[in-house]
Amino acid sequence: MSAAHLSGKVALITGAAGGIGAEIARKFQEEGASVFVADTNQVEGEKTAASIGATFVLLDVTSEESWKAAFATVLERAGRLDILVNNAGINIRKNIEEMDVASFDAMIAVNVRGPFIGIKHALPIMRTGGGGVILNMSSICGLVGHKFTNETYTTTKGALTMLTKSVAVRYAKDNIRCNSIHASTVETALVQNMLKDPERRAERLGEIPLGRLASTADVANAFVYLASDEAAFINGVALAIDGGLTAY
Repeated sequence: MSAAHLSGKVALITGAAGGIGAEIARKFQEEGASVFVADTNQVEGEKTAASIGATFVLLDVTSEESWKAAFATVLERAGRLDILVNNAGINIRKNIEEMDVASFDAMIAVNVRGPFIGIKHALPIMRTGGGGVILNMSSICGLVGHKFTNETYTTTKGALTMLTKSVAVRYAKDNIRCNSIHASTVETALVQNMLKDPERRAERLGEIPLGRLASTADVANAFVYLASDEAAFINGVALAIDGGLTAY
């Protein structure tokens, strides 16, 4: 894609201080968007923003007041919001029998409540601007039960999948599209540490027909496409970036 594909667009990306979010932010900036890197980690977030020529916004996705302040900053500095990427998410890796309710609530707060609040306040801004795009980072665990993933994470990502579809059908009339992206295991620093045991890594690779983990670029490229006008008729879609895992 050339830089023109997101030229003139204003995007806010949550959880963008590092990992997949930072790669999405970098790709968006390369494609011509004005990017707001939103995160609770101010030090890393400011580094990421500075490295790509973006703007950092401090955002706790679980707080409605924090969302309001972030959007106020976007409007003050850019005057509009064209793209919201709900990428922030957490995973407390305990199965359902070991998961305490406080941890369950924490995951719901970030993975579901966060996007819910963000969408709630992005909709009127986008409507005023004539439309927009909302992209939610779900997971293959928002499509299928995954034997290597805990039930709470699957619950949150399943909820996000249906939130996406609900928003897509209700707000299409306002020229607002909403889609979700469903990645399999992505090769990040965190995952490399998690899969440092060769047997565990081979186990994960064995479930993917293409025989490798997704790269951050694989995922970011999908976000760029769905955010662009080339995807103008794609709405309410759950796009798997999984090397064929969910095709079994």
